[in-house]
Amino acid sequence: MVEVALARLGLDSTTNSYVVILQERGGKRVLPIWIGRTEAESIVAHIKGGPRERPMTHDLCRSLIVGLGGTLRRVQITKVQKNTYFAELQIQANGQLVQIDARPSDSIAIALRLGAPIHAQESLLTEIDDQDDPSGEDDPEAPTPGFDPLGGDMPQGSREDQEGEQLKSYLENLRPEDFGKFRP
Repeated sequence: MVEVALARLGLDSTTNSYVVILQERGGKRVLPIWIGRTEAESIVAHIKGGPRERPMTHDLCRSLIVGLGGTLRRVQITKVQKNTYFAELQIQANGQLVQIDARPSDSIAIALRLGAPIHAQESLLTEIDDQDDPSGEDDPEAPTPGFDPLGGDMPQGSREDQEGEQLKSYLENLRPEDFGKFRP
């Protein structure tokens, strides 16, 4: 398992699905996962902070874990089968480690709320070439090609079509600054 961190969130207009990009800590490999709108909004709501009238589902999960005396030790994204990613929450409670099956999107939203590390199976990570700086540090004002953080396009084609050069090009141009511009 490799520790990863939330690097970016955007909308793939070809599939009308949100995509969360996890990046290897201290590295350049990434893991894109297509997620639902509700989970994307929950992740963004947590990052933006601010008061909410009522707790969202992931806030409730946080309250349940903490209220029952548990600690979220880590989240693990374990595998992908038939284009579906699997994850588990590892919760320490009453001296025992309990592993709970969960969707990666929910797991990420809960981990962010509890400050827990996120890990991914190494085989799920995608390499990025060193030719260009994917952080965009060379020109921080340059727009990221193919991405509109307000709901625009990723490279055209289905998830399966985005393999190879097209996905590689998209991932090479990811910038952490773009994540903060996302508006649900």
